[in-house]
Amino acid sequence: MAKALMDHHDVELAALAAAGGRREFGELVRRHGSAVRSLLRRMGAQGAEADDVAQDAFLQAFEKCAEFRGEGTFAAWVKRIAARLYLKRKARDARYVAEIEPGEDDIAPAPDQAGLVDLDEALKSLSETERLCVSLCHGAGLSHPEIAAAMNLPLGTVKSHVKRGLDKLRARLSPDLGQSGRSTHVG
Repeated sequence: MAKALMDHHDVELAALAAAGGRREFGELVRRHGSAVRSLLRRMGAQGAEADDVAQDAFLQAFEKCAEFRGEGTFAAWVKRIAARLYLKRKARDARYVAEIEPGEDDIAPAPDQAGLVDLDEALKSLSETERLCVSLCHGAGLSHPEIAAAMNLPLGTVKSHVKRGLDKLRARLSPDLGQSGRSTHVG
């Protein structure tokens, strides 16, 4: 009796998809689609744009499925594809629209009355470049050199954006950090 699709490991599904298995690849999309769209939204893509880039990423993953060797998770592999596609789209769009980033001295809005802050809301308080660098590093699993190459930025600049972004997230997500003396790890 044939094994049900949901009983297969991602590596098995990817191998079957590489051999032309559309149903098997559909199972991979079902498993990981929301995580890819979530990463893209955290990077700054709005609803429809996140869906479009995610779809493009899965199409590219299907075409290159034979390249997936299972050395990491399938989810991480397809997130890297999606992140790179989003960066390419942003670079293409930047040629047409000049954007002004918020200044470094902008103050993030205070957390709600209950003291709870949503990570997605906290990410919105970062500059666009900080949000992209943090999301690529901690959401898509790219290394600093990979981010530098993808964003065409110097390595030191990427490291600074990641550190500054994480510091801002820590301050935003733990507003009582200075009083308690404890720190929470973000990322």
